[in-house]
Amino acid sequence: MPSLLDLTSQGDVGTITDESKLSTVTLMDPQQLYELWERQNWSSHTIDLEQDRRDWLAMDEELREQLSWNLSSFFIGEERVTTQFSGLVMAYESQSEEAFLATQQVDEARHAQHFNRFYEQVLGIDGSFEDRLAKAREDLNPAFIEMFDGVLVDWGKRLIADPADIEAKVDFVTLYHMIIEGTLALTGQWVLTDYMERNSILPGWVEGFKLISQDEHRHVAYGTWFLREKAKDPALKQRIASRLTELIPLAAGVLVPVGADPDDYAILDYTMEETNTFAFNALRRRLKVVGIDMASLAAAA
Repeated sequence: MPSLLDLTSQGDVGTITDESKLSTVTLMDPQQLYELWERQNWSSHTIDLEQDRRDWLAMDEELREQLSWNLSSFFIGEERVTTQFSGLVMAYESQSEEAFLATQQVDEARHAQHFNRFYEQVLGIDGSFEDRLAKAREDLNPAFIEMFDGVLVDWGKRLIADPADIEAKVDFVTLYHMIIEGTLALTGQWVLTDYMERNSILPGWVEGFKLISQDEHRHVAYGTWFLREKAKDPALKQRIASRLTELIPLAAGVLVPVGADPDDYAILDYTMEETNTFAFNALRRRLKVVGIDMASLAAAA
């Protein structure tokens, strides 16, 4: 599975290991990313979940509870980002960007469909799509609610009100592509996929998660391209840095399981240090591509 920094104009895969070259790497533009979407398209309703149902029924209750918190965050997160994405589609600046952004909203709806099927067919939660979302919401922590029901919604409304507001667009992409997808989603996908593969459980979930992660890498590649273009303006570069300084502490809170000690917790068998290191090292490298030094953000905070 390619990482964000593999999505360069030289090809879909091509690992970049020398961090001194990150600021000059050539990223795929929206037209190239749209064409990649056509090559990577997939269906959420063809994934076989029968073994997942057997695995879930065989699990002990403690493991089910640990997994439920992680799965609920993804289910609700995908529903939230699907419904709040319209403003960014309206804010396109070229036909190629319009086409790519439309594919991303379709992707997010597909991801929510995958999680809805899993909750219905594996967890056995009857009722409507909305009933299953309501059930999943019981597992959310306050930081998650603040970010996804508060900040994301409010910043999306600003774009809907004025799609030509470039500051609102920069804010939304910083939140959505750098923090929600590039930090939180990809970290959670790494933790869950690795855990499930090591323990040989939930193969349908893993199959879907890998395809979702493939989509998310493509989305984050767009966000990195967009922010690097806008960061050529010193005022917008400072705005990106300011928004990140504001959002990173909230993002760290989203990663804390409900009821856990925020200074000493584990996600499945991953320590707080392991998850935070993965999340914020990945963010640091993406910001270096944009032209922002994460060390300076820490100093500013």
